[in-house]
Amino acid sequence: MADNTDHVAPRRRPGGRTAHVRAAVHQAVLDAVIEGGVDKVGIPDIARRAGVRDSTVYRRWATRENLVLDAMLAASEHTLPRPDTGSLRGDLTTLATTLSAYLNSPLGHGLVRALAFVTDSPDIELARNTFWQKRFEANQVMIGHAIARGEISAGADAHARTAIELLIAPIHFRHFLTRVPCDAEFIDTVVAAAIGSLRSTPTSDAEHP
Repeated sequence: MADNTDHVAPRRRPGGRTAHVRAAVHQAVLDAVIEGGVDKVGIPDIARRAGVRDSTVYRRWATRENLVLDAMLAASEHTLPRPDTGSLRGDLTTLATTLSAYLNSPLGHGLVRALAFVTDSPDIELARNTFWQKRFEANQVMIGHAIARGEISAGADAHARTAIELLIAPIHFRHFLTRVPCDAEFIDTVVAAAIGSLRSTPTSDAEHP
């Protein structure tokens, strides 16, 4: 989550003023999204909340879409940590449950709306791609731990990205298209599908509850 430290006090911070302004603006965006949703975010209001000039925000982000997407990506990177429960099923269940709860929140709604924005900014496109790459890399570590524990075969990491897509895509689909709740039974189903995609041998899942 972006730093919400009072930026009025003239203290030195790692990264200097640029990093501090970015953190303050990000926090202002998050506050605005929680209060009224993505559609209510406007650059003049964000500048006022962050205690900076409108021109500062326009110079760094240029458009409202760039601003919202950058802030939501930065926040979500810290909101969805990689689980480490000691089992693959436990990790995937925790990931799916946490994601579902996050998508039910104002910030989760904001992230999905922001990810759909079309932007001409190379920096923001890089941020979007980096966000997804970091998510998949973090989950690759989770799959690696499962291989080390002997829950899945050594070659399963080649299918890690597909497995994570099989896990998270149905959750996004329910939240934003069908509006059907993701209950425990549904979570168990998508977790089983993800685990199944990682299996290159017919090892019984009963061995790894």
